[in-house]
This record gives sequence, C-alpha cells and structure tokens, in this order.
Amino acid sequence: MAKDLPKTGPLNSKELEAVYTMSHVATHALDVDAGLDEIINIARQVFIFDNVVLYFQQEQDSLEPSFARALGRGRSDEDDLAWGEATAIEALETGKLVIRHEILGDYSKDRMMLRFFLGLPMTVRERQVGVLVFVRYGGPPFTDSNFPLAEFIAVHIAQLLEHQQLVKHLSSIEDELRIERLQDDFVSTITHELCTPLGFIKGYATTLLREDTNWDEKTRREFLTIIDEEADRLRELIDNLLDSSRLQSGTLRMEFQPVRLDTMLKDVSMRADAFENKISVNLDLNSTGVIVNADPTRVAQVFDNLLSNAAKYAPNCQVILSLDTEGSLAHISVKDNGPGIAPEHLENIFMRFYRIPNQTNSVRGSGLGLFICRRILRAHKGEITVESKLGEGTTFHVYLPLSQNS
Repeated sequence: MAKDLPKTGPLNSKELEAVYTMSHVATHALDVDAGLDEIINIARQVFIFDNVVLYFQQEQDSLEPSFARALGRGRSDEDDLAWGEATAIEALETGKLVIRHEILGDYSKDRMMLRFFLGLPMTVRERQVGVLVFVRYGGPPFTDSNFPLAEFIAVHIAQLLEHQQLVKHLSSIEDELRIERLQDDFVSTITHELCTPLGFIKGYATTLLREDTNWDEKTRREFLTIIDEEADRLRELIDNLLDSSRLQSGTLRMEFQPVRLDTMLKDVSMRADAFENKISVNLDLNSTGVIVNADPTRVAQVFDNLLSNAAKYAPNCQVILSLDTEGSLAHISVKDNGPGIAPEHLENIFMRFYRIPNQTNSVRGSGLGLFICRRILRAHKGEITVESKLGEGTTFHVYLPLSQNS
C-alpha cells in the first residue's frame, strides 16, 4: 500500500540524539559505504528492522541494489532473505511511502515466513535517486508511528549521497582547474623555451642580412656559429619534448640488448670533455664486466644528461663517476663537489619542467632532463635518486637490474 510521505512527527530524546548523530555522519563522512554503515548502525539502536537495502535508480526507471545489510533474524542464512524489490519498485513508481507484507507459510513455526516491508523514496536536489527499504521478519508490522523516524533515516542517507556528490563535483572542478593550470604552465614554459633560441636565430640572421653594413669574416662567422648553436639547442628542446611525451604515454620505443656498463661510462666521460663548461670526470670502476639488459642509446642519454647538468650547475667542478654492484642491481653514482641543492627542491627536481629558482636566470634549460632520465630508467625497471648538501655537492644514484646472464 502506497501512502504519502509523513510529515515529521515528535521524536523521543533517544531518537532525537540518533537523528543528530546521523546528520553529523551524513555531512562529514569521507566514504559513502562507511557512512552508510555508520548511519544504519545508529538507526538500528532506535528503529527495529532485520534487513535494510538501498536501491539506486538506473536508466529506464529500473532499480539496482547498491547497499544491503542483514542485521537481525536470518543473518546466518542470507541466501533466503527477502530484500523488498517489489516494495522498492512500487515506491519508485508512486513516489510515495509503501508498506507491504508477505505470508509464505506457517509463521507460528518459522517467523521468517512472515515478512513486513517499508519502502521510502529518496530524493537528492528534488530528483528521485532511489528507494530505501526496511524489512522485518515475524513482526511487529510497520505502523504510522514508525514512519517519521524511518523518513528521518531516509533523509539523512539522501543527505549523505548529496554530500558525496558535492564532494565529487568539487574534486572534479579542482582537477579541471589543476589541469588548466598545468596546461597554462606548459604553454608558458614551452613558449619561453622555444622563443629564446628562435630569438637568437632570428636576431643574428636579420643582422647578417642587413644591406647597410658589411660584416668582416670574423664577425660573420661568430654570428653564424651562434645561429648554429641555437639551432642545435632548438633541436634538442624539440627532441626532449617528444621524448617526454612518448615516455609519459609509454610509446617510446626501446631496443634492449646486453650492455657493458664500464665501457659505456668510459665513453660518457670522454664526451664530457666537449662540454662548454669544463668538468673533470674521474672514473671509479669498482666493478668491471657489469652487464645490464638495456637500450644503450637511452641509458647513455641518462648519464650524458647527468654530466651535462653538473657542467651547467657546477661549472669547473670535480665529478666522480663510479660503478659498483649491490645484490641484483648495478649501482652508478654521479657525484660533484658543486654548490648543492637545497632540501626543499630535492623532491621536485624529477618533475617535468621543474627548475630550481634563482638558477633559471644564469642557466638555460627546459626542466625536462631529469624527468626524462627517471622515465627512461623506470622503463628499464631501474630507478634514480638524489642526495645533496648545500656547499658540499650533489650525488645522483642510478640503479639498473643486472642481466641474468651476467
């Protein structure tokens, strides 16, 4: 039987206390299921029921149970319990409170044969979202005196659902704003980084093309050298952006093969002699013949980048490039005696586009190098970490799994 939803009636002090507690849970719960469990446990202290079911409205006015608890008779035999689907359907169709009962047999011998149902439609922001159904076995039947308290329970569950929807909505807005900020930062950073070499190229090319000036060979060659270097820098930046994007999406192709690390590190240290800001690289190969299964080009890119960073941020410094093994891992460290990195920046330096403040004016870079290093190493099931002390220097630790055949 469908009835109009009750107007709130008088509650006793215990019921009022339970209602206030449920209200607090509804507005402060961080998790829907945990909040529902808490509200139902509070409700059962002041309201008799054996089962409770929350049905959510799906497309085409269908109902699906999303939460159910058996707290009274029959808990040990839940397969035979009644969950009030017919009551829920009627409450959904009528938009009214529904009471029903079923007699399935001789309930004088088995009280489970007598079932009473109470269904209450629930609305969130004036939209019907589902039905809350209470079930009692063997009585007492639901009466008008039960309806106000049952309605309060349904209201607070609806309030919990509305609160969670609001939290999700706010979280979605925050995510959208965060993505928007990241996109803005990305565009700003890339625009700046692309415009800097382009500005040099355009400026010096325009200067050389001036018809009112005859440039001597030395000056002309100097300008062309700058254009060439800035074009290389632009190419490097574009390559880094492509690598960064492919590593982020997992689409950067790797060609794995056995690589002897001591030989690779010798080659890397020799290439460091070509850096504009000279550094002195000392090899400390505690282990030789160390073999890893890796893409040699990409792993060499990691060490080239680490030494290049040392040359940029600690020019003319001493660098110790060491190799050792620790269990099943090869351990390579790149240690400089430069100015070091403040502790608050250590957690961020592997983030894409992160650059340490106050260094950005004196050193040119995109903030992609260390991000790419970490991504390459993780693609090899390896890792990179850093430790540093201001005034004493910085050490990067690289770990790669040893080849099983080594």
